[in-house]
Amino acid sequence: MDSGGSTDMTLAFELEALKALADPNAVFNNARQWTEYVGVVSEKPTYVVTNFTRKHRVRQDFFSGPRGVEESLENIAQQFDTERHVFVGVDEEDEAVAEATGWEFLQVENAAEAAGWTLATDSPEAEAAEEASRDDWP
Repeated sequence: MDSGGSTDMTLAFELEALKALADPNAVFNNARQWTEYVGVVSEKPTYVVTNFTRKHRVRQDFFSGPRGVEESLENIAQQFDTERHVFVGVDEEDEAVAEATGWEFLQVENAAEAAGWTLATDSPEAEAAEEASRDDWP
């Protein structure tokens, strides 16, 4: 992804956007090359985000904690004073939150295409994992 030559950017992923990527750890490692800070925000409880990031070995500079996405983005923008604040999300609700907080919005599919990231739906491993997981598991 080209940030116009500047790495003075804070990049926040909505948890669902991060889940849409085949290799979240590789995405974060790649993003660190052209951003100053990268992390995850979500309406989900903190332990859900923590469990996901640990499982995928994602080292984040920030996370939303017990706050909602909108409050988290506002706090992150104040705490991490960079030229750009970019929020990667999945739907119109995410886009509206970005607009309300003054963040740039990127749809996860567009971000993945621009940065060369693989979406989970594009990878053979994701299809195999999906088939292996069972909805009827107790």
